[in-house]
Amino acid sequence: MEIIKEPHKLTQKIKELRRRGNTIGFVPTMGFLHDGHISLIKEARKETGVVVLSIFVNPTQFAPGEDYNRYPRALEWDRKISEKEEVDIIFAPAPEDMYPEGYSTYVEETHLSRILEGESRPSHFRGVTTVVLKLFNIIQPDISYFGQKDWQQAIIVKRMVRDLNIDTEIKILPTIREKDGLALSSRNTYLKGEERNSATILFHSLMEAKRLIEEGEIEPAEVSRRMEEMIQKEKFAKVDYIQIREPETLETVEKIKGRVIILLAVWIGKVRLIDNMIIEA
Repeated sequence: MEIIKEPHKLTQKIKELRRRGNTIGFVPTMGFLHDGHISLIKEARKETGVVVLSIFVNPTQFAPGEDYNRYPRALEWDRKISEKEEVDIIFAPAPEDMYPEGYSTYVEETHLSRILEGESRPSHFRGVTTVVLKLFNIIQPDISYFGQKDWQQAIIVKRMVRDLNIDTEIKILPTIREKDGLALSSRNTYLKGEERNSATILFHSLMEAKRLIEEGEIEPAEVSRRMEEMIQKEKFAKVDYIQIREPETLETVEKIKGRVIILLAVWIGKVRLIDNMIIEA
């Protein structure tokens, strides 16, 4: 396994690997790897000849006052996991390599990024689309792998790929959860004591929504109300949003029918967690 920090060196390496006939699989991460990331690496390892994993805590997707400086970083941990999972290349640039002095170019999706997470974090997705496009340009992957937990992000990246004619296939793989249902996230490390138990309310409320819909409930407002009622009873928990949407377009639904996605963001103390579930009515 090779660790490369300079973008131009990685681009040259990829060109050489392509000349040898390799296909490139890409797993973008901010590091502090967990089983969710590992599931993406395994799929890339299975489907492509060369697996590239990026580890970059991207400053442009954090607003002032968010957790950029304290976001967990553990390159040696990430290196050991990547070696075990047979990653071929780790791309671990410094912020100044990705955003050199005088940097002034950004990429912005202007529809899907305005809703849900975009309302709570207005500058977030501009940072995501900018860094992901830069990574795509550096790595030129045949297939790029994203997790369902960050569904809106993955759908926005898919839209960017379509709109800007980027030659990579986007694959979205299922959310990996702890045994008690909590979706794996690097930010789970922020949860202290009883907050960790309270955090399972996101999953339990989604399961309650699934039950209601499978039993015939078609009113989005009623499902959201029942979920919020559950969450409000949980110590430390405060709802940011609960939304029922069409999965691919993220449009609101008047009645629940066919395939829908329920997305929610909940504060557990000072930690903001997101989760979602796709449900067939």
